[in-house]
Amino acid sequence: MTNEEILRHIDHTLLKAVSSWPEIEKLCGEAIRFKTATVCVPPSYVKPIHDAFGEKVNICTTIGFPLGYNLSAVKQREAEAALADGAGELDMVINLGDVKNGAFDRVEEEISALKKIAGKHILKVIVETCYLSREEKIRLCEIVTRAGADYIKTSTGFGTAGATLEDILLFKENIGEDVKIKAAGGVKTREDLEKFLNAGCGRIGTSSAVALLTGGGAAGY
Repeated sequence: MTNEEILRHIDHTLLKAVSSWPEIEKLCGEAIRFKTATVCVPPSYVKPIHDAFGEKVNICTTIGFPLGYNLSAVKQREAEAALADGAGELDMVINLGDVKNGAFDRVEEEISALKKIAGKHILKVIVETCYLSREEKIRLCEIVTRAGADYIKTSTGFGTAGATLEDILLFKENIGEDVKIKAAGGVKTREDLEKFLNAGCGRIGTSSAVALLTGGGAAGY
C-alpha cells in the first residue's frame, strides 16, 4: 500500500483544546498538499478554514464532542451551524448514558435526526468502544445502520482507549452494507495504518499519519 493510498483514507486531525490558528493553517496546508480525505477540526475553526481555503479542503468537525451527553437539540443546532459554516462531514458522539440505561431507541432517534440534518453530507457516529460491552457494540452497529448514518467510528481519542482490530472486525460482521468504518485513537504507526485499512476501515482519524508518511506534520490528537 503506497503512502498516497493511505493518505486518501486519513481524516487529518487536530482537536486539542489549545489548537491555534497557525497550527490549523498548517494542518490544512498539509491536507491539500498530501490529499487527505479531510481535516478534522473543532467546530469553531470550520468557518475560518472555509473562508481561508474554500473548497480546497474537505472540512470534518465534531458534534457533541467528546463526551456525547449534550442534549439532542444542542447537537442538532451544532450540526446545522457547522454545515452552514462550511463543514462537509460531521463526527457525532452518541449519548453513552442512554446506552448504559438501555435507551437504545433514544440513541437511534438522535442519530436519525442528525442524519436528516446532514442530508448528503457524511455523518460518522462515534460509539466510544472502550466503554462498551460486546453486546452493546453489536446493538449499536444495528442502530447506526437503521438510522442511516454513513460511518460507525470507534473512538473520540479522548477515552480510556482507542481503536482495536478486534472491534473493527466485530463492526464489519454487524453493520449494514452501506455503512463504513472509521478507526480513531491510537493508530500511530505505518503498520497500524495498513492493518486497519486492510481490516476494512474506510477512514482513519489521526494526527500522526502525515508526519509519519511524509516526514512532517502537525501533532496532537
